[in-house]
Amino acid sequence: MPSVDQGRGGGFEILRRFAKARPVVERCDLCGLEVGPNHDHLIDPAERRLVCACGACAVLFSAQEGTKYKRVPREVFALDELTISDAQWDALRLPIDLAFFYQSSSQGRVVACYPSPAGATESLLELETWEDIQREHTVLGTLQADVQALLVNRVRRGSAGTACFLVPIDQCFRLVGIIRMQWKGFTGGSAVWEEIDRFFAELGRVARPPSAGLRA
Repeated sequence: MPSVDQGRGGGFEILRRFAKARPVVERCDLCGLEVGPNHDHLIDPAERRLVCACGACAVLFSAQEGTKYKRVPREVFALDELTISDAQWDALRLPIDLAFFYQSSSQGRVVACYPSPAGATESLLELETWEDIQREHTVLGTLQADVQALLVNRVRRGSAGTACFLVPIDQCFRLVGIIRMQWKGFTGGSAVWEEIDRFFAELGRVARPPSAGLRA
């Protein structure tokens, strides 16, 4: 084994590369147990903060009311029949064609956010317009507060149309993370848009129709 005492760029560089190569071990934020890549998440609605959870800890928050955390579901539903007109979208006062909407129990209202290089940015939501959309699409009344969201992608409509999904809230923050990490310059760069396209393609592959399990 090479000696560590090899000057700058020598043994310490070897140790640094070795440390970088070690896989990151994820652990449950509640009990410290090691978890796999497809572990559960819990959300603190008051702080809008996600935490990782092992299966046992996640079960504790599956149906309890009045607890600090809520368990985030895993199912993704494709809302192919959901349409939002250009006039409705403009009335929502969203600066970009990519946003998610969820019912916040701590704020007692529907919150609209759009992903940006600075993170998840909350937008002023025209409640009347949202109520119009919800009346047209009753499936939106099934949103579980804090843990599910309507995710809308109108960025590259073209022949594909607007993509709408009912998703776990952690998927929204995953999209926010992609944009924060990949965005370059004023337009984002080709790499970030490729990642966004890949993200929505993945949602499309795992999504089920809303009749396959949404809570009424």
